[in-house]
Amino acid sequence: MQIPIFTVDAFTNRPFSGNPAAVCLLENGLDEDLHQKIATEMNLSETAFIRKLHPGDDFSKSACFGLRWFTPANEVPLCGHATLAAAAVLFHIQKNTNSVLTFMTLSGELKARQAEDHIVLDLPLYLTYPQVSQNFAAVGDMIVQDLRYSPDTKKLLVRLSDAYERSVLEELQVSAQRFLSAEKTGKVKGLILTLKGNSGGEHKGHDFYSRYFAPWYGIAEDPVTGSAHAVLSSYWSEQLGKKEMLAFQCSRRGGQLKISLRNDGRVDIAGQIAIVLKGNLTF
Repeated sequence: MQIPIFTVDAFTNRPFSGNPAAVCLLENGLDEDLHQKIATEMNLSETAFIRKLHPGDDFSKSACFGLRWFTPANEVPLCGHATLAAAAVLFHIQKNTNSVLTFMTLSGELKARQAEDHIVLDLPLYLTYPQVSQNFAAVGDMIVQDLRYSPDTKKLLVRLSDAYERSVLEELQVSAQRFLSAEKTGKVKGLILTLKGNSGGEHKGHDFYSRYFAPWYGIAEDPVTGSAHAVLSSYWSEQLGKKEMLAFQCSRRGGQLKISLRNDGRVDIAGQIAIVLKGNLTF
């Protein structure tokens, strides 16, 4: 069997930065266990599988496809950067002629459209709720300004003190593995660290910064995370009183996201892409 596969760096316009995702185009059905085996083999934070919904569908002409995402360890209900990567493969490699693509996923219908040199994802917006502060092992003795929980996504949002600079977040040694050991209830599946943006200095222009950790899914740190920004967008919009924001995820690879809260309770998250690999899986 041969399956076309691509590696796309998402939320960046430079190869080898942003967040890499593998994208598989499934011309035919795939045995269920092979999804996980392929994702484990690719060993990226996410591998996306695009499938046709009807026998007569065409990757170049159809407007609606099925989409699933797998980490090296398990399937996940939502992945923003791999959705961006999947749309990039259809728009830029398959030359799909539709202005908007719809993906049927575990998180419902997700849409992607081209807007100049960006691809815009229409994602659910997830609310957060205050958490009682606790001894927070993952960030050591850092000052935590706010602690929130998103029950829909099982993500814990930790806002560090506004007194910290971006460099503090970038250099922070996070013990995600220690937090994994401490959190075994199943309540938390993702840890977001975030910091208010800087109005001055060399990094001015970003409304907020973040880093994201998901050891529960086998991902120590994810480079740039669309699904985390579906949570961050609601939090920072409320905190800053803004619906249009520019965010930067401060991983080693780094990536930028343009955010626009919609009037229908969803969020548009836009990013650029760089396609770095084209090939075939053969087995």
